[in-house]
Order: sequence, then structure tokens, then C-alpha cells
Amino acid sequence: MEKSIRNELISLLINNYDQFISGEEISRRVGCSRAAIWKHIEELRHEGYEIEARPRSGYRLIYRPDRIAPEEILPYLHTDRFGREMRYEPTTPSTQVIAHQWAREGAPEGALVIAEEQKQGRGRLGRTWHSPPQTGIWMSLILRPPIPLTDASHLTLLASVGVREGMYRVTGLPIRIKWPNDLLIDGKKVCGILTELRGEQDRVHYVILGIGINVNADVNQWPDDIKDVATSLAKEKGTKIHRPPLVAAILEELEQIYDRYLREGFSFIREKWEETAGMLSQTITARTTQGSVTGVAMRLNEQGALLIRTATGITPVYSAEVEWDAGGNRS
Repeated sequence: MEKSIRNELISLLINNYDQFISGEEISRRVGCSRAAIWKHIEELRHEGYEIEARPRSGYRLIYRPDRIAPEEILPYLHTDRFGREMRYEPTTPSTQVIAHQWAREGAPEGALVIAEEQKQGRGRLGRTWHSPPQTGIWMSLILRPPIPLTDASHLTLLASVGVREGMYRVTGLPIRIKWPNDLLIDGKKVCGILTELRGEQDRVHYVILGIGINVNADVNQWPDDIKDVATSLAKEKGTKIHRPPLVAAILEELEQIYDRYLREGFSFIREKWEETAGMLSQTITARTTQGSVTGVAMRLNEQGALLIRTATGITPVYSAEVEWDAGGNRS
């Protein structure tokens, strides 16, 4: 109950940003006493919100910190399932770990774990993902798709398309997809997506989409080994990005594209992915566990494998580390 009141209060203040709203009106809309409202206002002030109180006028939100807590995201969110249940952590070893545990406990589809900071963020191939506090979006989304295990690779490509659409909608930046699911700007990585699943035989129990986005990071403070291969939305945009509406936009795009995939299948995902891929028709090298394949990246097949035209024919690649001339980037 307390959490619901707090969320409604923040939503009301945000929707009337920089305007006074009376204590009586807040009390009526939120459904609690004016004394309780004052208590919540004081708590918000301690968390960095600047709220002006004026006799006979009420309360006015002047400033709010850039937090990605549920109460900040929900006013922007227009989804049926995705993000409707959230677990927010100021700091955590990894949102993936929490999401796996929550999924095993029966979390519904669309449940989201989101954090301001990760101490042990993970990327593909066991790499560490640099996740400094309050500079990015570090979140894990739980899916329960009614699909066979053989189609699970579709979700990785689906995620890259949905996240890219949400980021583009908010920023307008020229974001391209690198197979299978890294997002780049001018050859530098701005977002990574890690897909993990649990299943048996021909059944998927659940899938965790781990999404890490460099939003407002100061690239000059990054470790030397990633300065030259990564970037942030703020650096490319030239201004800071307010994170809550970006989270909401990504969840909305993901839900729409996921639901369409469940209705129509993989073909339209493949088309959208190919439209925004940054490596098709380029000469690439795919380093697999069986060796390296060098050739021209052509398209995806129905299983989501990348088709590469080599001197000896067409080779499908299902899992690899890909390199090509995109500003020297490697994923």
C-alpha cells in the first residue's frame, strides 16, 4: 500500500511538473491523508527531489534526480506486461542473477530487474560489462515464450531490433546492429544484449534478456581498454539523456515486436534486423569454435544464422565473434 501511494504521488507530481497541485487534490487522487502525503514528500526530498510547498497553493515539483526507479519509469510506460512488475536495485552484482532467481520463483512474463549500478555485469563470452552508477541502463527482462528450443535464437535478434527501435525513438541517433545483438554508433558499441534461457527437451521455461546501455557515461573515465571501442548516447547526442522515458520506450518497442513475433513468426524480425544491420555486404571475419570464416556478410537464414559468402560457397554461422572494418570495433 505504501509503495502504491508513493508511486501515485510521484506520477501525479511528474504529470503536473512545475505546477502547483493542492494537498487536498493530492489526498483525493492518491487516497491517503494529508499528513501521510507530507511524510512521503519529506522522504522524496531526502532522495534528491526538490518539491516546493506553498500555503493555499499546495506542492510543486521543481527538480527530480535522474533515477530509474519504478515510480520514475511508470508515468512514461504504456505496456500491457513488460515492466509492469519491477525490482529496482540501487546497486547489485548483476541484474541477470536476480532475474534468474525471480524467474525460478514464478515471476510473470515481462517482469523487469533494473539497477543503477552493477558490480559484476556480464557480457557475451563471459566478458565483464562496465556498469558505473547512474550513467546507464542495466536491466534484465523475463520472458516466457511458447516456442520450441530450436527457435530460441530468434529472441536474441528480436531483442536487438526492439532495443534499437526504442533507443532510436528517443534519441534519433544512427544506431546500427552488429550480429547478433550489439548496437553501434559509428562503429562504437553503445549497447550490449545478453540472452540466457532455461529449458528442457523441446520446451523453453523462461528467457532472460540482459540489456546494458551506455547512456550518460563520461567516456573519459572509462578503462583504457574500452575507450576506443565504446561510446555513450550522451556523447553522440551532445546532451544528457533522461533515462526513465528511454527505459519505457525500449520496453514498449520490445513488447510490440515480441507479441507480433508470437503471432506472425520470424520473417518480419529478419527483415527489420537486416534493414538496420551495419555489416551486410561487408567483408567480415567470424571467429567460431571450429575456426575462422572470412567472406561477405549476406543475410540471415530462417534460424537466425548469419550467411557468409566465401570463396567456396555460402556458410551459415550460428555463434561467433565477428570483426569487420567499422571503426576498429570488435564484439
